Amino acid sequence: RQRGGPLPAPRQPRREERRLRRQINHQNLPTEARLSKCVSATCSPVSVKSGDRFIPTRAGSNWSINFHYANENCRSPSQNHKSKDATSDSSKDAVAYAALLRNELLGAGIETVPDPHTDDRRHAVLSQGPHSLFRYTVHAKRVPFDSDNEISPYSLSPLSNKSHKLLRSPRKPARKISKIPFKVLDAPELQDDFYLNLVDWSAGNLLSVGLGACVYLWSACTSQVTRLCDLSVDGDSVTSVCWNERGSLVAVGTHKGYVQIWDAAGGRKLTSLEGHSARVGALAWNGEQLSSGSRDRVILQRDVRTLPSAERRLQGHRQEVCGLKWSPDHQHLASGGNDNKLLVWNSSSLLPVQQYSDHLAAVKAIAWSPHQHGLLASGGGTADRCLRFWNTLTGQALQSTDTGSQVCNLAWSKHANELVSTHGYSQNQILVWKYPSLTQVAKLTGHSYRVLYLAVSPDGEAIVTGAGDETLRFWNVFSKTRCTKESKSVLNLFTRIR
Repeated sequence: RQRGGPLPAPRQPRREERRLRRQINHQNLPTEARLSKCVSATCSPVSVKSGDRFIPTRAGSNWSINFHYANENCRSPSQNHKSKDATSDSSKDAVAYAALLRNELLGAGIETVPDPHTDDRRHAVLSQGPHSLFRYTVHAKRVPFDSDNEISPYSLSPLSNKSHKLLRSPRKPARKISKIPFKVLDAPELQDDFYLNLVDWSAGNLLSVGLGACVYLWSACTSQVTRLCDLSVDGDSVTSVCWNERGSLVAVGTHKGYVQIWDAAGGRKLTSLEGHSARVGALAWNGEQLSSGSRDRVILQRDVRTLPSAERRLQGHRQEVCGLKWSPDHQHLASGGNDNKLLVWNSSSLLPVQQYSDHLAAVKAIAWSPHQHGLLASGGGTADRCLRFWNTLTGQALQSTDTGSQVCNLAWSKHANELVSTHGYSQNQILVWKYPSLTQVAKLTGHSYRVLYLAVSPDGEAIVTGAGDETLRFWNVFSKTRCTKESKSVLNLFTRIR
């Protein structure tokens, strides 16, 4: 520059240099100054929370209940009436998996796979106290690996010892119930009448069926069909059939009010009992004594060994008697009528000792439990649709369930605490129940009319059902051994005979 001339203007710093200078100056400020500067520079009215991250609170979450309701076996009450095979392999695998999750995530300590049929599992889970999922714990000193409370330190499995015991626990094999009958027989002229009882299975493996004016016997061993009697010569028809306990005599109730006793082996009529003024729709043997219920509202009890003998007249129903069953100990008789009443009689009194009036329709379906003394099950007609259970020792009602359709017949399993019910309007289905949970084990369909008739085989494994569609269908629903393998039978064919 020239001597004495003006000084040149300073150069403007580059953009990068200015950015670096601002960063250096900001880093040299104290922490409080930086925080106040940031707060003053913001325009949002939201206050700044302490901490550098957000941790959600889980204090109100009950993980036990949430995981329990995620299980497919926890169903709403409206779903309990839907058919579901609760003993299937997939269902039990789901229960085991849910128990494994609760062990690993919640520390539940479950060592055995719960039974999917029991409802107590639900209440046990719901009754658990508050449990913190995220918490700090102090690990105790490890015990030797061969202890029951610890697994080997060299194990590569991520599961806890409780889960190992859960996976090694024995599991009951699934019992599969076939949804199709193993035999179907034609039954022409099988009446579609709710108040009749036209099918019974004897201890000698003979099936008696009332078809119109005739009674036919079908042998489950040889499949032979024989005609026992024909009432058309007297202008009468069959309204009920019932075998005695030994399976040698069959009682036949008629439309005119007679009760005939027939020798099945000899094919001859032993006697004909009078006393009723209307059709006899219900029969029940008690040793050598025979009880008969009629549309004349009277129950007659007579000893077939000393005929003619004095009869006991039991009068308590106001309409037709349509159901009769003696208890397994031969001490009490249960009767159901079209007056919606269920009555219990003893062997000495002429008046009912108990009366139940909870049903809203005719009570035809009656069954005494062979497993629990004094337990009685009953089912109501179309306006009721309920299964009800009674403790006849105390006279108390135990429990009930709405089946959704008319209950036509009931029968208990001889080997397990289960029972089968047949239904009419409007689903015409056959249901297998587990007691006392009242879980539906199986739902069988096939009849196109009301399933009015039901009988159990002498071995207690099979049942036969009859309906107004004029067919008899045989089903394997109960099992002695609870094994998964179904035994092959010579009757395991779809055959139809007349």
